[in-house]
Amino acid sequence: MENVYAALLLHKLGKEINENNLKSVVAAAGGQTDESKIKSLVASLKGVDIDKELESASLMAAAPAAAPKEEKKEDKIEEKKEAAAEGLSALFG
Repeated sequence: MENVYAALLLHKLGKEINENNLKSVVAAAGGQTDESKIKSLVASLKGVDIDKELESASLMAAAPAAAPKEEKKEDKIEEKKEAAAEGLSALFG
């Protein structure tokens, strides 16, 4: 995960995301570098528009946040129905 953060930091600073820069950032932060993970990350990021991917990820993260609110409304409606049913049973014993 630290390699991904290092890549994001390099991108934010406008630096090239390559093996040497990633190793430098991770080492400067006190982390351990893993050659195979760094090579894999660099290869995976070739030709990727990081800004576009970050924007897409932001939209995806915002969408699930809206879903629980809808569920809460349904829960409140069910609670009201249950409370109403309990009130009726008290009237008729």
